[in-house]
Amino acid sequence: MRWVGIPFRLDPFLQGTHFWAMIWLMMMTRGKVKPGLQKTKMLEIARRLFWEKGYQAASMRDIGISYGCRPANIYNFFADKEEILFEVLREEMEQIIDPIKHMEEEEDTSPIEQLKFIIESHLRVTLSYRRSAKLLFDVALDNLSPEKRKKIIDLRDTYDRIIRKVIRRGIDAGDIPEVDVKLAGFMIASMITRTRIWFHPKKERSVSDLADFIFEFAFNGLRGEAMRN
Repeated sequence: MRWVGIPFRLDPFLQGTHFWAMIWLMMMTRGKVKPGLQKTKMLEIARRLFWEKGYQAASMRDIGISYGCRPANIYNFFADKEEILFEVLREEMEQIIDPIKHMEEEEDTSPIEQLKFIIESHLRVTLSYRRSAKLLFDVALDNLSPEKRKKIIDLRDTYDRIIRKVIRRGIDAGDIPEVDVKLAGFMIASMITRTRIWFHPKKERSVSDLADFIFEFAFNGLRGEAMRN
């Protein structure tokens, strides 16, 4: 580059990724684009790539290209790819738990209605993140550090605790015969989670229809298991 016939050379620092990351952030600020929105969009793209390519195969470069920025710019928001994976899993678990967390101690409504609501709410979150399913939840956990893995497992344990309490209330109310509450909770959650592998909204039932089916299947199964015993 030459200005008015005088050779112009960038300082080595200005040639590095830090300089261009700073320029990118300045452009965002000038355009009044909030960093929080940028981070949300990056997570959406990363979630899609993790599901389509698998966590190991999807790179920071893939995320940057899909987002439309230099890969180095992503490090202004996330320390590494593991942190992105953690945020993806944490966000999904919190969206599953937040609508139902009041049910852990709530005993004023019917436990059967509570169980139906848990199934429908969980299913809607699960299918809103439906992808090609090369990455499954438990596989993703293996790619997290022990500290981050524990945080996700704690959230999952909260979900398990809530659904077990609801099933136990159903038993105590006489709506459901005595069953293995822990196993019943695992089976219901597994049915919901696996729908992301095969469900397609244009070829199958609606999400509401599917939620009703899973509820009836689970509820009748709980009653039928006890009858066989």
